[in-house]
Amino acid sequence: MKILNFLSVILLFASISVGAQEISDHALGLRLGDSDGFGAEVSYQKSIGRYNRAEFSLGWRDSRNFDAFKLAALYQWVRPIEGGFHWYYGVGGGVGSVDFAPVPNSDDDGGVFVFAAGDIGIEYNFGIPLLLSLDFRPEIGVLGYDGFSDNFDFDIGLGVRYQF
Repeated sequence: MKILNFLSVILLFASISVGAQEISDHALGLRLGDSDGFGAEVSYQKSIGRYNRAEFSLGWRDSRNFDAFKLAALYQWVRPIEGGFHWYYGVGGGVGSVDFAPVPNSDDDGGVFVFAAGDIGIEYNFGIPLLLSLDFRPEIGVLGYDGFSDNFDFDIGLGVRYQF
């Protein structure tokens, strides 16, 4: 009877570890969204643990009124849902620069800013090395250029990444 109980416990733990999907070591792709002028980002994710990762992104926007870029870094906690779905949340921040088009009689030409960010989203891990995500990233300016130093921004993005 003890052997049967032991085998049952081993089988239970084996099935749990098979069912738990780990996040990939690396993922590289695009995060597309639009909030306050930052439309596209090149995004890289690196796993730090079984359910933790760091995400780094470089976003840019070229419009009629301004040119801008931002660099962001986030620490994320990833939790499995079921069937290839995960949800995640995280915190981080970054730095950016904005350059406005010249306006007559104005000294407002842009500058550098620093921001803090949060992140919450859901992702689907396909059987192939493709990861699709939808996330919400609230950002608040904390330092730097006046137009962005006290600004709150609620960024929504769709991510498409290749996992390796």
